[in-house]
Amino acid sequence: MDWQTLIKGFTAYITLEKGFSVHSRDAYIRDVKGLKAFVEKTSPALSATEITPQHISEFLIYLYQMGLHVRTQARVLSGIKTFYKYLMVENLIQNNPAVLLESPKISRKIPDVLSVAEIQDILDAIDLSDPQGQRNRAIIEVLYACGLRVSELVELKISNLFLDIGFIRVIGKNNKERLVPIGAEAIKYLEIYLKSIRQKMNNIKEDSKNIVFLNRNGRKMTRVMVFYIIKEFAEKAGIQKTVSPHTFRHSFATHLVEGGADLRAVQDMLGHESIITTEIYTHLDTDYLRDVVLRYHPMNQR
Repeated sequence: MDWQTLIKGFTAYITLEKGFSVHSRDAYIRDVKGLKAFVEKTSPALSATEITPQHISEFLIYLYQMGLHVRTQARVLSGIKTFYKYLMVENLIQNNPAVLLESPKISRKIPDVLSVAEIQDILDAIDLSDPQGQRNRAIIEVLYACGLRVSELVELKISNLFLDIGFIRVIGKNNKERLVPIGAEAIKYLEIYLKSIRQKMNNIKEDSKNIVFLNRNGRKMTRVMVFYIIKEFAEKAGIQKTVSPHTFRHSFATHLVEGGADLRAVQDMLGHESIITTEIYTHLDTDYLRDVVLRYHPMNQR
């Protein structure tokens, strides 16, 4: 069976059976097509079902030599592994050539986190006399109050707001749904935006009528636009850290964990499949650790 037919079947598999998002689907197909291009260049007669672990290893070495970031290499291998799992499910191969290949080690860098004071400084930098300012305030309040990914924020639907009971329904990665609590302050500014600004817009496009956050043209906001908004107000507030929408997600999780929240609860709210991903937020401020040792270690009590 030729590459094209297999890729077509794989596309249907990850879309219909696995429920991958469009973004994830496109990334996985791109990974498999990258392997296809490499094999056609180095071993033109080889079909996808004839590939060995050695061929995939050579492809990964090629990616490394091209200077691809280790995270990109790991993601490409993940896509290839999923492709060969599909071929196994369909009984198109007897042995999976990717199953024993290990992903490159990824260092777990602790992301930048904003303090509560810094978040307040960013909020204070927003001009609330501007209708867009009311929307931007609501955006940042929701990002921080609920720990949303930027993709989840721009896709947030009015029909998924249950503000009377303090919850929102979020559609996360691979279309997985979760209920996330939302605090009173975020509800306050979200309701101001919905009632005072959004409700009065008369140019809302048909495909955006159920979307919470809209641009001036009545359309769903893009992720890039949210990035620019966050960057603008972080600069106005004089924040020296690199601040993006994801920074508020990191801050949400870190503040909860440092406040004593159960890690499993934080995992559920973030929509992490594995608690290992959530454990990055168990880092503590080094000054705090030093203070604990100085105050409570018996050798320092003399």
